[in-house]
Amino acid sequence: MATRFDSWEFYFYPETYDPRTGQGVMRNLREWRSAEALSSYEYRMTGARQRQLLARPDLVSHTFDADHVRAIHQHLFQDVYEWAGQFRGVNMAKGSGRGFGDVKTGEIDRYLSDVHRLVESTAWERLDREQFGERTATVFAYLNQAHPFREGNGRTSKVLMEHVAARSRFALDFDRVSPLEWNQASEFTRPDLLAYDPVPDSLVPVFRHIAVERPAAPAPAVDAAAQVRSLLSASYPRPATPGPSTAAQSTTERPRRTSLGLPGQGYTTGRGEGR
Repeated sequence: MATRFDSWEFYFYPETYDPRTGQGVMRNLREWRSAEALSSYEYRMTGARQRQLLARPDLVSHTFDADHVRAIHQHLFQDVYEWAGQFRGVNMAKGSGRGFGDVKTGEIDRYLSDVHRLVESTAWERLDREQFGERTATVFAYLNQAHPFREGNGRTSKVLMEHVAARSRFALDFDRVSPLEWNQASEFTRPDLLAYDPVPDSLVPVFRHIAVERPAAPAPAVDAAAQVRSLLSASYPRPATPGPSTAAQSTTERPRRTSLGLPGQGYTTGRGEGR
Protein backbone atom coordinates (compact mmCIF):
# COMPACT_ATOMS: atom_id res chain seq x y z
CA MET A 1 0.00 0.00 0.00
CA ALA A 2 1.27 3.46 -0.81
CA THR A 3 2.46 5.28 2.28
CA ARG A 4 0.04 8.13 1.63
CA PHE A 5 -2.85 5.83 2.55
CA ASP A 6 -1.32 5.35 5.99
CA SER A 7 -3.20 8.40 7.28
CA TRP A 8 -6.94 8.56 7.88
CA GLU A 9 -7.40 11.88 6.10
CA PHE A 10 -5.73 10.82 2.87
CA TYR A 11 -8.49 8.35 2.09
CA PHE A 12 -10.72 11.41 1.50
CA TYR A 13 -10.64 14.39 -0.86
CA PRO A 14 -9.39 17.33 1.26
CA GLU A 15 -12.16 19.68 0.14
CA THR A 16 -14.82 17.18 1.29
CA TYR A 17 -13.19 16.19 4.59
CA ASP A 18 -14.74 17.38 7.86
CA PRO A 19 -12.19 17.08 10.70
CA ARG A 20 -14.99 17.33 13.26
CA THR A 21 -16.54 14.07 12.08
CA GLY A 22 -13.54 12.47 10.37
CA GLN A 23 -15.69 11.95 7.27
CA GLY A 24 -15.70 13.01 3.63
CA VAL A 25 -15.89 11.61 0.11
CA MET A 26 -13.37 8.85 -0.44
CA ARG A 27 -10.76 9.24 -3.19
CA ASN A 28 -11.90 7.21 -6.17
CA LEU A 29 -10.81 6.44 -9.71
CA ARG A 30 -13.67 8.44 -11.22
CA GLU A 31 -12.79 11.50 -9.13
CA TRP A 32 -16.37 11.80 -7.86
CA ARG A 33 -16.75 14.48 -5.17
CA SER A 34 -20.36 13.57 -4.47
CA ALA A 35 -20.92 10.85 -1.87
CA GLU A 36 -24.22 9.89 -3.52
CA ALA A 37 -22.64 9.62 -6.98
CA LEU A 38 -19.79 7.52 -5.59
CA SER A 39 -22.21 5.24 -3.74
CA SER A 40 -24.28 4.65 -6.88
CA TYR A 41 -21.21 4.01 -9.03
CA GLU A 42 -19.65 1.69 -6.46
CA TYR A 43 -22.86 -0.31 -6.17
CA ARG A 44 -23.16 -0.75 -9.94
CA MET A 45 -19.55 -1.66 -10.57
CA THR A 46 -19.11 -4.06 -7.66
CA GLY A 47 -22.38 -5.74 -8.66
CA ALA A 48 -21.05 -6.29 -12.17
CA ARG A 49 -17.78 -7.67 -10.81
CA GLN A 50 -19.66 -10.00 -8.46
CA ARG A 51 -21.56 -11.42 -11.42
CA GLN A 52 -18.21 -12.16 -13.04
CA LEU A 53 -17.07 -14.06 -9.94
CA LEU A 54 -20.32 -16.04 -9.88
CA ALA A 55 -19.90 -17.00 -13.53
CA ARG A 56 -16.14 -17.59 -13.29
CA PRO A 57 -15.13 -18.77 -9.80
CA ASP A 58 -11.66 -19.52 -11.19
CA LEU A 59 -10.94 -15.78 -11.49
CA VAL A 60 -9.53 -15.98 -7.96
CA SER A 61 -7.65 -18.84 -6.29
CA HIS A 62 -9.64 -20.39 -3.44
CA THR A 63 -6.83 -20.60 -0.90
CA PHE A 64 -8.85 -19.14 2.00
CA ASP A 65 -5.94 -17.03 3.18
CA ALA A 66 -4.95 -13.36 3.04
CA ASP A 67 -4.17 -13.60 -0.69
CA HIS A 68 -7.63 -15.00 -1.37
CA VAL A 69 -9.27 -12.14 0.54
CA ARG A 70 -7.14 -9.56 -1.29
CA ALA A 71 -7.97 -11.10 -4.68
CA ILE A 72 -11.71 -10.93 -4.05
CA HIS A 73 -11.53 -7.29 -2.95
CA GLN A 74 -9.29 -6.34 -5.86
CA HIS A 75 -11.70 -7.87 -8.34
CA LEU A 76 -14.78 -6.28 -6.81
CA PHE A 77 -13.38 -2.76 -6.38
CA GLN A 78 -10.86 -2.48 -9.22
CA ASP A 79 -13.05 0.08 -11.01
CA VAL A 80 -13.59 2.24 -7.92
CA TYR A 81 -10.52 2.59 -5.69
CA GLU A 82 -6.79 2.82 -6.33
CA TRP A 83 -6.17 0.70 -3.25
CA ALA A 84 -8.48 -2.18 -4.27
CA GLY A 85 -7.01 -5.39 -2.91
CA GLN A 86 -4.73 -3.58 -0.46
CA PHE A 87 -5.18 -3.83 3.28
CA ARG A 88 -5.97 -0.63 5.13
CA GLY A 89 -3.12 1.42 6.58
CA VAL A 90 -5.13 2.87 9.48
CA ASN A 91 -6.95 1.45 12.46
CA MET A 92 -10.74 1.47 12.45
CA ALA A 93 -13.53 1.12 14.97
CA LYS A 94 -17.31 1.15 14.85
CA GLY A 95 -19.47 2.23 17.73
CA SER A 96 -18.09 2.10 21.25
CA GLY A 97 -16.74 -1.46 21.29
CA ARG A 98 -13.32 -2.90 20.57
CA GLY A 99 -11.66 -1.77 17.36
CA PHE A 100 -11.14 -4.06 14.39
CA GLY A 101 -7.80 -5.77 13.66
CA ASP A 102 -4.92 -3.52 14.72
CA VAL A 103 -2.60 -2.67 11.82
CA LYS A 104 0.23 -1.78 14.21
CA THR A 105 0.35 -5.17 15.91
CA GLY A 106 -0.33 -7.38 12.88
CA GLU A 107 -3.80 -8.40 14.00
CA ILE A 108 -5.24 -8.34 10.48
CA ASP A 109 -2.85 -11.06 9.33
CA ARG A 110 -3.37 -12.98 12.56
CA TYR A 111 -7.16 -13.02 12.21
CA LEU A 112 -6.90 -14.06 8.56
CA SER A 113 -4.52 -16.85 9.55
CA ASP A 114 -7.21 -18.00 11.96
CA VAL A 115 -9.72 -17.98 9.09
CA HIS A 116 -7.41 -20.12 6.96
CA ARG A 117 -6.81 -22.56 9.82
CA LEU A 118 -10.53 -22.91 10.55
CA VAL A 119 -11.45 -23.50 6.91
CA GLU A 120 -8.68 -25.99 6.18
CA SER A 121 -9.18 -27.97 9.39
CA THR A 122 -12.88 -28.57 8.74
CA ALA A 123 -14.34 -31.55 6.87
CA TRP A 124 -17.04 -29.38 5.31
CA GLU A 125 -18.62 -32.18 3.28
CA ARG A 126 -19.48 -34.06 6.49
CA LEU A 127 -21.26 -31.25 8.33
CA ASP A 128 -24.99 -31.28 8.98
CA ARG A 129 -26.95 -28.03 9.19
CA GLU A 130 -26.31 -27.53 12.91
CA GLN A 131 -22.57 -28.04 12.55
CA PHE A 132 -22.42 -25.98 9.37
CA GLY A 133 -24.08 -23.03 11.11
CA GLU A 134 -21.61 -23.15 13.98
CA ARG A 135 -18.54 -23.43 11.78
CA THR A 136 -19.49 -20.78 9.23
CA ALA A 137 -20.44 -18.36 12.00
CA THR A 138 -17.02 -18.87 13.58
CA VAL A 139 -15.15 -18.39 10.30
CA PHE A 140 -17.11 -15.24 9.52
CA ALA A 141 -16.61 -13.80 13.02
CA TYR A 142 -12.82 -13.94 12.64
CA LEU A 143 -13.01 -12.56 9.10
CA ASN A 144 -15.26 -9.72 10.22
CA GLN A 145 -12.96 -8.85 13.11
CA ALA A 146 -10.01 -8.63 10.73
CA HIS A 147 -11.96 -6.04 8.67
CA PRO A 148 -8.86 -5.72 6.48
CA PHE A 149 -10.03 -3.01 4.08
CA ARG A 150 -10.90 0.63 4.47
CA GLU A 151 -14.14 0.00 2.56
CA GLY A 152 -15.84 -3.07 1.10
CA ASN A 153 -15.37 -5.59 3.91
CA GLY A 154 -19.00 -6.76 3.87
CA ARG A 155 -19.11 -7.59 0.18
CA THR A 156 -15.69 -9.24 0.24
CA SER A 157 -16.58 -11.34 3.27
CA LYS A 158 -19.83 -12.59 1.77
CA VAL A 159 -18.07 -13.72 -1.40
CA LEU A 160 -15.45 -15.56 0.66
CA MET A 161 -18.19 -17.26 2.68
CA GLU A 162 -19.80 -18.39 -0.60
CA HIS A 163 -16.47 -19.98 -1.49
CA VAL A 164 -16.33 -21.67 1.92
CA ALA A 165 -19.88 -22.99 1.54
CA ALA A 166 -18.97 -24.48 -1.85
CA ARG A 167 -16.93 -27.07 0.06
CA SER A 168 -20.07 -28.25 1.85
CA ARG A 169 -23.48 -29.59 0.84
CA PHE A 170 -25.03 -26.19 1.58
CA ALA A 171 -25.30 -22.92 -0.29
CA LEU A 172 -25.82 -19.56 1.42
CA ASP A 173 -28.98 -17.59 0.64
CA PHE A 174 -28.40 -14.14 2.14
CA ASP A 175 -31.89 -13.08 1.01
CA ARG A 176 -33.23 -15.13 3.92
CA VAL A 177 -31.92 -12.61 6.46
CA SER A 178 -32.68 -8.89 6.56
CA PRO A 179 -29.81 -6.36 6.46
CA LEU A 180 -30.81 -5.23 9.97
CA GLU A 181 -30.64 -8.76 11.39
CA TRP A 182 -27.35 -9.45 9.61
CA ASN A 183 -25.66 -6.25 10.78
CA GLN A 184 -26.84 -6.64 14.37
CA ALA A 185 -25.72 -10.26 14.58
CA SER A 186 -22.35 -9.36 13.04
CA GLU A 187 -21.93 -6.49 15.51
CA PHE A 188 -22.44 -8.76 18.50
CA THR A 189 -19.68 -11.16 17.43
CA ARG A 190 -16.97 -8.60 18.13
CA PRO A 191 -14.59 -9.39 21.02
CA ASP A 192 -14.92 -7.85 24.44
CA LEU A 193 -12.78 -4.81 25.09
CA LEU A 194 -9.51 -6.51 26.06
CA ALA A 195 -10.14 -9.88 24.39
CA TYR A 196 -8.82 -11.21 21.08
CA ASP A 197 -11.30 -13.90 20.06
CA PRO A 198 -14.67 -12.91 18.59
CA VAL A 199 -17.88 -14.45 19.93
CA PRO A 200 -19.82 -16.02 17.02
CA ASP A 201 -22.90 -17.12 19.01
CA SER A 202 -25.24 -14.45 17.61
CA LEU A 203 -24.50 -15.53 14.02
CA VAL A 204 -24.95 -19.28 14.50
CA PRO A 205 -28.76 -19.24 14.09
CA VAL A 206 -28.39 -16.83 11.17
CA PHE A 207 -26.06 -19.12 9.23
CA ARG A 208 -28.24 -22.13 10.01
CA HIS A 209 -31.24 -20.26 8.62
CA ILE A 210 -29.56 -19.09 5.40
CA ALA A 211 -28.02 -22.51 4.71
CA VAL A 212 -29.82 -24.12 1.78
CA GLU A 213 -29.09 -27.76 1.03
CA ARG A 214 -27.80 -28.29 -2.49
CA PRO A 215 -29.91 -30.66 -4.59
CA ALA A 216 -28.38 -34.00 -5.53
CA ALA A 217 -29.39 -33.51 -9.16
CA PRO A 218 -27.95 -30.68 -11.27
CA ALA A 219 -29.56 -27.45 -10.15
CA PRO A 220 -31.42 -25.16 -12.55
CA ALA A 221 -29.64 -22.05 -13.77
CA VAL A 222 -29.10 -19.54 -10.98
CA ASP A 223 -30.35 -15.98 -11.41
CA ALA A 224 -26.97 -14.26 -11.11
CA ALA A 225 -28.51 -10.81 -10.72
CA ALA A 226 -30.64 -11.98 -7.78
CA GLN A 227 -27.65 -13.64 -6.16
CA VAL A 228 -25.61 -10.45 -6.46
CA ARG A 229 -28.45 -8.42 -4.94
CA SER A 230 -28.44 -10.89 -2.07
CA LEU A 231 -24.70 -10.48 -1.53
CA LEU A 232 -24.99 -6.69 -1.65
CA SER A 233 -28.01 -6.50 0.63
CA ALA A 234 -26.17 -5.88 3.90
CA SER A 235 -23.14 -4.13 2.48
CA TYR A 236 -24.13 -0.54 3.15
CA PRO A 237 -24.40 -0.15 6.92
CA ARG A 238 -24.41 3.26 8.60
CA PRO A 239 -21.21 5.25 8.03
CA ALA A 240 -18.39 4.67 10.47
CA THR A 241 -16.07 7.27 11.99
CA PRO A 242 -12.49 7.44 13.38
CA GLY A 243 -12.65 5.43 16.58
CA PRO A 244 -11.71 6.21 20.15
CA SER A 245 -8.58 4.86 21.78
CA THR A 246 -8.75 1.38 23.25
CA ALA A 247 -8.65 2.76 26.77
CA ALA A 248 -11.79 4.78 26.13
CA GLN A 249 -13.84 1.96 24.64
CA SER A 250 -16.78 0.62 26.59
CA THR A 251 -17.75 -2.95 27.44
CA THR A 252 -21.46 -2.10 27.61
CA GLU A 253 -23.94 -3.54 25.12
CA ARG A 254 -23.11 -2.33 21.65
CA PRO A 255 -25.52 0.11 20.00
CA ARG A 256 -27.64 -1.19 17.17
CA ARG A 257 -27.28 0.62 13.86
CA THR A 258 -30.22 0.63 11.49
CA SER A 259 -29.60 3.35 8.90
CA LEU A 260 -27.89 2.95 5.56
CA GLY A 261 -24.68 4.79 4.80
CA LEU A 262 -22.25 5.94 2.13
CA PRO A 263 -18.83 4.60 1.12
CA GLY A 264 -16.16 5.02 3.79
CA GLN A 265 -18.48 6.38 6.44
CA GLY A 266 -19.55 4.84 9.72
CA TYR A 267 -16.01 4.03 10.82
CA THR A 268 -13.67 5.85 13.13
CA THR A 269 -9.94 5.65 13.49
CA GLY A 270 -9.30 3.10 16.22
CA ARG A 271 -6.77 2.85 19.06
CA GLY A 272 -5.87 6.49 19.17
CA GLU A 273 -5.24 7.08 15.47
CA GLY A 274 -4.96 10.75 14.74
CA ARG A 275 -7.29 12.43 12.32
